[in-house]
Amino acid sequence: MKIKPLQDRVVVKMAEAEETTQSGIILTGSAKEKPEFAEVIEVGPGTSDVKMEVKKGDKILISKYSGTNVKLEGEEYIIVRMEDILAIVD
Repeated sequence: MKIKPLQDRVVVKMAEAEETTQSGIILTGSAKEKPEFAEVIEVGPGTSDVKMEVKKGDKILISKYSGTNVKLEGEEYIIVRMEDILAIVD
């Protein structure tokens, strides 16, 4: 099954949370921060008012609590609006 977002929406998959700190400390499940980095899976066509500025495969930074969580075939995705995407990360 495939998700095709409508209008100015983007389907993203969140990056995995870091398991260790830079100094090597292993984090427990409750100590991990929710990652804000995601990968673009699918992009809607946009609207007359909103130009889509991301493409499939882009690494992005999104607003912390934005979007709608969706589970499809065992994978978790988030559907966000273009306005919730803060930056493209190189």
